[in-house]
Amino acid sequence: MREIQGLTELAALVGEELGVSEWHTVTQDQVKAFADSTGDQQWIHVDPVAAAAGPFGRTVAHGYLTLSMIPYLTKQVYRVKGLLMVVNYGLNKVRFPSAVPVGSRVRDRLTLVSVTASERGHQAVFRHHIEIDGADRPACVAETVSLLVE
Repeated sequence: MREIQGLTELAALVGEELGVSEWHTVTQDQVKAFADSTGDQQWIHVDPVAAAAGPFGRTVAHGYLTLSMIPYLTKQVYRVKGLLMVVNYGLNKVRFPSAVPVGSRVRDRLTLVSVTASERGHQAVFRHHIEIDGADRPACVAETVSLLVE
């Protein structure tokens, strides 16, 4: 994990890749728990028998499950020391170019897009490329916005 010494050092890294997380294997249990918590019980996610005959040949993770893994994967990549708190401020853009078959491994390739001062602290924009092991296209490309408070 990369340790960044405060906002000044973080701001100097704008435009740079901060790093890459470890691989995470997406399991059917994880997909089922997500389906249960969101109510999205679509067969391509939760029914392995039906999904085997479907367009992906097996069950696939929900796009929003993939998106929801960003905090877990990000904390493996970097940490800014000296902050009072970091708050999820929102998303600028999210796309799901490729489905994540259950059993696949994913990881986050993270780039710092910008750091700007705001009334409440600093807003940092990060670009996430959630890669699928062995795939040409990413599972998810997202820009997240975090509010950083010293």
